[in-house]
Amino acid sequence: MTVRVVAVVSGHVQGVGYRWFARELANAAGLAGSATNLPDGRVEVVLEGADEAVSSVLAALDGPRAPGSVTRVDRRSAPVQGTSGFTTA
Repeated sequence: MTVRVVAVVSGHVQGVGYRWFARELANAAGLAGSATNLPDGRVEVVLEGADEAVSSVLAALDGPRAPGSVTRVDRRSAPVQGTSGFTTA
């Protein structure tokens, strides 16, 4: 089943390569989406693809390989949009 999840990552996650880390995870898992710096210092990560792959990447967003210092990951489901590729902004 294809799912779409929006994760907002809090902590010291800007200026440390976090968006590129998320992109690497998503690309390796075959997921579409994006990683975007938010004005308040958080990073929004959108993941779309196979349910198991999305769950795996979500688990890694605050794992030991994550750059910076993640303090919280808030997740919410979103409607599938059929996007392809992964972008960083």
